[in-house]
Amino acid sequence: MSPTTTFRIARVYDEPRSEDGERILVDRLWPRGFRKDDPRVGHWYKDAAPSNELRHWYNHQPERFDEFVTRYEDELQTVNAAAGFAGLRALARGKKTVTLVTASREVDGSHAAVLAKLLARQ
Repeated sequence: MSPTTTFRIARVYDEPRSEDGERILVDRLWPRGFRKDDPRVGHWYKDAAPSNELRHWYNHQPERFDEFVTRYEDELQTVNAAAGFAGLRALARGKKTVTLVTASREVDGSHAAVLAKLLARQ
C-alpha cells in the first residue's frame, strides 16, 4: 500500500465530499433505498466484510467491540476472507484517499473502522 494513502470511514448515507477520494462500500448487504449507480456508494466490495455469523454475533454491541476486532482479524486470515482483504487492498492501491463506507450507524465501532486501521498498517 502506498504510504501516502489516507483511509477514512463514513456512513454511506452521507453525501460524498471532495476529500473522500475513492468511496468503497464494504458491507456484505446492499444498503436499503440505494440504486446501484448511487454516487454515495462508489465501488461495492463485500468480500472483505465480516461473515454473517460474526456480524450477527456482534450486533453492534459496544461491549463486544474488542472481541469483535479479534474475531474479525482472525477471520480475515482465513483463505476466503484473506482473498477479499487482498482484493480490497488492490482496489485501494495507488489512491491518495480512500473512504470506506458502511450503513452502520456507529462507524467508529464498525468493521469499516477495523478495515481502515488494517489497511493503513499495510
